[in-house]
Amino acid sequence: MTTELTILGWTLVLALVQIFLPSIARTRETGPTYNMSARDEPGPPVGKITGRLQRAQANLFETLPLFAAAVLILHVTAQQNTLTLYGAAMYLAGRVLYVPLYAMGIPVVRTLVWSVSLLGLLMLFWVILAPA
Repeated sequence: MTTELTILGWTLVLALVQIFLPSIARTRETGPTYNMSARDEPGPPVGKITGRLQRAQANLFETLPLFAAAVLILHVTAQQNTLTLYGAAMYLAGRVLYVPLYAMGIPVVRTLVWSVSLLGLLMLFWVILAPA
């Protein structure tokens, strides 16, 4: 298995973590009884941290399909190189750092970290689309 595929695997673990984090935060706000119910009635408003975690999750899910597809294309076409390794690593590192920065409400650094993950994704695209 290539390193890029391993990084994709760890990114999927991150996605699971990002599914659980807002759920745990919301359960703390509403209590387990409401969370386990059918939730026919609206619960209390979502708190700041829960809302941030939900938005961070949505942000990951916007680019995760692109990242997964890029890594799989690179694998199938055997185009792994130093650029793809660094691109995949930058994407995952940026996504991991993004979660606590967003949860803590740190604006500028969060955007810079997001930009690093996007740059990593663009590096993968570059290798896929560059003329041979």
